[in-house]
Amino acid sequence: MSVVTVLAVSVCLLFCSTAGGNDPEFVSIFDGKSLKGWHVSAQTGHSRASNNTSGGKWTVSDGAIVGTQDVPGNGGIIITDEQFTDFEVVLEMNNDFGPDSGLFLRSTEDGKAYQAMIDYHEKGNLMGIYGEGLGGQPHVRNFSYLDKVTEIEVLENAPVPFPVLAEAWPYFWRHGQWNELRARIVGNPPTIQTWINGVKIMEWTETMKRHPDQGGIALQVHGGGDWTQHFVRYRNIRVKRLNSN
Repeated sequence: MSVVTVLAVSVCLLFCSTAGGNDPEFVSIFDGKSLKGWHVSAQTGHSRASNNTSGGKWTVSDGAIVGTQDVPGNGGIIITDEQFTDFEVVLEMNNDFGPDSGLFLRSTEDGKAYQAMIDYHEKGNLMGIYGEGLGGQPHVRNFSYLDKVTEIEVLENAPVPFPVLAEAWPYFWRHGQWNELRARIVGNPPTIQTWINGVKIMEWTETMKRHPDQGGIALQVHGGGDWTQHFVRYRNIRVKRLNSN
């Protein structure tokens, strides 16, 4: 093994675990069998291909929420019925490489939210932070995918330096397997933190209030293109409330 490989494997042995799995304060919000507690919204701009009559196709399969475009170009979001203020959310993800998705924090029905990015495609990234429907503010990331899921470019001058060597990425991120994503949002203006497989990826504090104090937790299938034969998959979705609301 190369030094890079050994370091990557060592990091995963230390951190690549279910960070929320052993914390009793994390409560499941997906029962693994049905979409109880969730509903599909077709109110976002990603559902324009259906004239906002449908919000993508969302089903449950093998214990996971599975999403895809229902017709070419038409996506949307699936959002919790419950509203959240300050919280930490953790889930496992095993998406196809190509579709654009996202984990929305304090989402409105029309998809305005602070997004922990799941842009799992060429030129995309994971767990950067983006103001969805908020004028694109903030928009911070510290790496970008190249044309393969195993190849990334680490970006210079990012708010938080990327903690994984580009050469180690294929060992740290296990494509085709379940990987853990986690995000935390507190306050308003909020401080937002994200993690991949237990390793902190990003932290950002807003300087102004641009969004409500609370909203739903949502998962996205992006509109545009034809991704009807590609799928996003999420399971073991849990939330830890950080206030009394």
